[in-house]
Amino acid sequence: MTQILDPLKEYLARLVEPKPLISLAALIALIIVLVLIRSKTSLSVKMLSYGAIAISAAFILSYVRIYKMPTGGTVTLASMLPIFIFAYIAGPRAGILAGMCYGLLQFIQDPFLVHPVQFILDYPLAFALLGLAGLIKDRLFIGAVIGCAGRFICHYLSGVVFFAEYANGQNVFIYSLAYNSSYLIPELIIILGILLVPNMKTAIKRVRAASY
Repeated sequence: MTQILDPLKEYLARLVEPKPLISLAALIALIIVLVLIRSKTSLSVKMLSYGAIAISAAFILSYVRIYKMPTGGTVTLASMLPIFIFAYIAGPRAGILAGMCYGLLQFIQDPFLVHPVQFILDYPLAFALLGLAGLIKDRLFIGAVIGCAGRFICHYLSGVVFFAEYANGQNVFIYSLAYNSSYLIPELIIILGILLVPNMKTAIKRVRAASY
């Protein structure tokens, strides 16, 4: 009986290991993102131009670095903000598409690859979720928090599964939480500070009104 139960226990343990579960979740999430982008996402020439400007601005700002973490992650001069603004103007689907393009540029800029699923989590999927900022139509401030939270979740899961060796004996869940918070929270604070500037709010609302 033990000879039957022991292999069964090992098989069930492998099924609930975090790596295959998170890998499957990442692939499903990426498929959902691709379906959302394809479904009813028709952009005018003006919106495409806005998207190109937003991606370019985000990419340029990503080079203005306040500090860089050793295994990926950087505090920049609000490089996520142009994607948030575009998502606010054009909606979440367009924002997700722009975020995904920006994520691929980030990989070209600073490639850090240890596994194909880690690539999905840390680049196209993480940055695509910045487009969730467009879900809150009249609250860019809250939308920015949601978009940043979406990116954080992807990096957090990637850290738990694929960067556990860097934890140096710490609890990997706490390590990934602390590591990814250390650069995403400061950047979010910078972004929210910029959004609190009255002239910035007015300018964004004017661009949104003029885009329709």
